[in-house]
Amino acid sequence: MRYCESPYSYRRRKTREVVIGDPNHGGVIIGGQHPAVMQSMLTCDTMDTAECVRQTLELVAVGCQLVRITAPTVKDAANLQKIAAELRQQNCLVPIVADIHFKPDAAMEAVKWVEVVRVNPGNYADSKKFATKEYTDAQYAAELKRIEEKFTPLVRECIGLKRALRIGTNHGSLSDRIMNRYGDTPLGMVESALEFARICRQHNFHNFKFSMKSSNPKVMIECYRLLVARLEQEGPDWNYPIHLGVTEAGEGEDGRIKSAIGIGSLLCDGLGDTIRVSLTEDSPREIEVCRDLLAQIPELTISEGGVTRVPDSPGNKGLGLAELVPPTDFPFDPFHFERRETPEIELADGVNCGGEQLIRVVVTRATWDKVAPKIRPKDDVKPEAVYEDLNVAEIDPTQDFEINCETQLVTVKDGVKLPAITAFRLLAAKLKRLGRNNPILLKDCIRFEPAPLEPRIALLRASVVIGSLLADGIGDAILIRAESGGGQSLRLAYNILQAAGCRSFKTDYVACPSCGRTLFNLQTVTARVKVRTEHLKGVKIAIMGCIVNGPGEMADADFGYVGGAPGKINLYVGKQAIKFNIPETEAVERLVDLIKEHGKWVEPEMKEVVTQS
Repeated sequence: MRYCESPYSYRRRKTREVVIGDPNHGGVIIGGQHPAVMQSMLTCDTMDTAECVRQTLELVAVGCQLVRITAPTVKDAANLQKIAAELRQQNCLVPIVADIHFKPDAAMEAVKWVEVVRVNPGNYADSKKFATKEYTDAQYAAELKRIEEKFTPLVRECIGLKRALRIGTNHGSLSDRIMNRYGDTPLGMVESALEFARICRQHNFHNFKFSMKSSNPKVMIECYRLLVARLEQEGPDWNYPIHLGVTEAGEGEDGRIKSAIGIGSLLCDGLGDTIRVSLTEDSPREIEVCRDLLAQIPELTISEGGVTRVPDSPGNKGLGLAELVPPTDFPFDPFHFERRETPEIELADGVNCGGEQLIRVVVTRATWDKVAPKIRPKDDVKPEAVYEDLNVAEIDPTQDFEINCETQLVTVKDGVKLPAITAFRLLAAKLKRLGRNNPILLKDCIRFEPAPLEPRIALLRASVVIGSLLADGIGDAILIRAESGGGQSLRLAYNILQAAGCRSFKTDYVACPSCGRTLFNLQTVTARVKVRTEHLKGVKIAIMGCIVNGPGEMADADFGYVGGAPGKINLYVGKQAIKFNIPETEAVERLVDLIKEHGKWVEPEMKEVVTQS
């Protein structure tokens, strides 16, 4: 199976077009040769027509091209008529997506009023009670028949009304049936979506797209790669567009880094027709990041001198990559994460890398000189080696080279006329062909801009390049240079490693971006939880507005804070609810108590206070 033509050459995946509304009157076309579409979601109550209209207009003003609104009940779905009518009266023609989970009846109402209906196969017609049950083939077939009976009416309505569908699976909401046959795996997510797609195709309905979302960027990347590979296996007419997103990414720098790793990695491989950056912030901020992220992809897939990466062929002089390494010779398993095997070596005094060691953080001498005087012995964020002091072989992977010792640290030479991701993948591939497993030092850039990058752009580019390679399992140490601030570049390196699941130096938060289902103010509550818990290194806490994706997305979190009812919070350990209906005013402290009960609490260190006389 393959998910792209070559891991070394950029070519956008060819998909069929999906028509959203009337393209001549505000609608959009997704897929084909059309640019990726930016979308976001409202955070207010769907029954608040005025606020829904206000937020939609605000999103459109900053460039949002698709607006999603939750419709948890038939009553909410019916109010989409008023929202759409008011928007059209104000000459706002942006297509609306209704977000449906547990209520097929709500989908049947929503489809009357909006251009797209998003259904989650794990919630739409299946149960999710985390029950274990063995299904015979006959029982499984009977379940599929039941799903077909529930889903077919919506498909027929979409055909009659010329609507579109998004078949969106979430890592946090696979059905018990899928979980029991495939486990909580990327394969389970893909097969769940394909079941619904087959029902669409039985009725000759093709106006749909897929999404495979997870809060874990590595899982998300694996899911989309596997989806595209499975679609290719199914046949050439299964070339449906895909929507990219890292769900529950959180806020601030962490949310941007997680999204850049997941979305950016796939965009650089030519996948993705619509995107959403899910942030626990005001929705217009998501569009800003979408725009910035999309703008970086040409910069990260074009080599120095403006040569676009394209697959080589006998008639293409290009970069000659097919002669350097076959395009099907992957230096990593794209469907199952496994860190590249290397020997352990000494990186600096008292610091080793490779083997089972942590992925290390290297800085330039200039950065060391800036930050070293401020580093305290107990600090987790600190340089572990200085680039100029390393014994590192700088290699041009487009040329023949020899490595006589596997304990030699290697990296890509600056100035190589390849995009960074391609260059490091090519280096790993050629080492593999030579039978060498040398540890690799990753760099966020191998060529430099005439002027320093803005911090927000440096963050996105570094996250895409380093995060993409780490998700491939490549890399034993990393070096950030495009961020010109010494302290900022050091912090960014550690944040990328944490977001990619490679190191844990601080509390990790899974936080949903809010929507009309949310039962509390996510931004305010997230801030309160962080104040009490942000010193807990190695602890993962999920903050979820409702239970739609909560228990599943919290499967790899240690603790969860989940809206159970208005003003009431349920607390989880893993995906198991432990405390129910806790008043919101008490919930943060009760969460702290739960962390203490499970032996994960440590008291925060007292900060030194300097007084002036």
